[in-house]
Amino acid sequence: MYQQMIFVNLPVSDIEASKTFFSGLGYSINPQFSDETTASVVVADSIIVMLLAHEKYQQFTDKEIADARKTSEVLVALSAESREKVDELVERALSLGATEPRAPQDLGFMYGRAFDDLDGHTFEVVWMDPAAIDG
Repeated sequence: MYQQMIFVNLPVSDIEASKTFFSGLGYSINPQFSDETTASVVVADSIIVMLLAHEKYQQFTDKEIADARKTSEVLVALSAESREKVDELVERALSLGATEPRAPQDLGFMYGRAFDDLDGHTFEVVWMDPAAIDG
């Protein structure tokens, strides 16, 4: 059966710094689809984050590139297997230069935190109690 994939394309100001950041989070960089203007970050088998230098990103759109530090163009939400894994990933991101845009959200059955990467793109990391999903 065909497994659909998602490719999230994000403009970044410094490819090498972004590669170091995402590698530091534990994700791999696929060299087959990476060069001096692009980095292919493998989040999961079906989730790829394509980091594109501004000049490269601009080749795909006539629109102005949003400054993610000032405006929100996308919220990327990633699941985590536990509350502890949420905290681990966000704390690792913070240690690599990310910022935390808001306080953690704890609804009991769901727990989430967020970080803004080096270019201001927001990544939400969320755990949800499987019993709450099944019920």
